[in-house]
Parts: sequence; C-alpha cells; structure tokens
Amino acid sequence: MALTAIGLCGRALIKLGATAIASFDDGSAEAEVAAALYGPTRDALLSANAWSFASVQATLPRLTEPPVADYACAFQLPADFLRALGAGGDRRGRGLSYRINGRTLLCDAGAVTLSYIGRPAEEEFPPFFDQALIARLAAEFCIPLTESSTRAELLAQLAESEFRRARQIDAQQDSQPGFEDFTLIDARA
Repeated sequence: MALTAIGLCGRALIKLGATAIASFDDGSAEAEVAAALYGPTRDALLSANAWSFASVQATLPRLTEPPVADYACAFQLPADFLRALGAGGDRRGRGLSYRINGRTLLCDAGAVTLSYIGRPAEEEFPPFFDQALIARLAAEFCIPLTESSTRAELLAQLAESEFRRARQIDAQQDSQPGFEDFTLIDARA
C-alpha cells in the first residue's frame, strides 16, 4: 500500500510511541514537528543516494542570459531537482563538464541532458525506502517530542541500519556492469 506524507509521518510517530496525526495542521505538537521536519528529512534521504526510483533524466531549457564567467551557457534546473548525477549532450546523460550554481547548471555545451535525483511523489516510494524514511523521521522527531537523547541515539542507529538496507535493495535493481575491455581476457584468446 502506497503511503502519503501524513501516513509516513504517522508511522514514524507510532514508532516513536507518540500519537499519529490526521493532518499537518491539526494543532497538536506532533503535527507541528512533523510539518517542520518532514520535507527537509525526506529531501535529505532522497539526496543521500542515487535511488533508482528517484533517478530522472531531462533536457534542460537554456537561459538567455549567459553566465558571468567560466562557462558559455546556463540552463534552468528542473523544479524537482535535488542532486545532479551527471550531464551530457547528444542523447547522453553523462560526459559534460558542468557546475551547479544556485538553480542553474553552467556548462559549455549548447544543449544539456541532466541525469539527476528528483523528488517523486510519496506514493511512488518503494516499501524499502518507506521503511528507511519512517526510521529517519522517528529519529528526527524524537528530541522535539520526547526530549530523550538516549532514545534519539537508538533511533538514529536504527535509521542508519534501515538506510544501508534500503541502499542494498535498491542497488539490486540495476544490471551489474560486466567487463567490456579487459586485457587479460584478450591475451588468452
């Protein structure tokens, strides 16, 4: 079952031993903490790995105003952009030299395809990421709601363990690279 932002926060609050919320503006301390910490925590966890479900490619629109120095062209980053994975041209997502400057990408190419981590809808998160996010949210919510640093440390350890597990599962979603050019194999032939 796909979870919403409220559902993810509710499960994190239950894991913490607090009361689940019905909305971010229901007036409770739990809702206030969840509203303040959910977005930054979600984006930080999404940015922390090249998740297969959050990896996106897009052709960037070129801006009319050129950069002041170092590069010839500037391009507008997508609204859901969190972290760059690579930039390329000629239908490739990698290979260009570039710099991210604010909400723009600077490079010397006339057209750019950006490979990046975007912000998918919560309903698109796979279950392994849901569990990592719930654990991270519980750790983030702990101090403001319980003032227990001991419990916060334990939840942070659990969150790190869930993050590692999610990364391992996600890494299995891709075909494993093989040897394309290996001189020892060629020498045996």
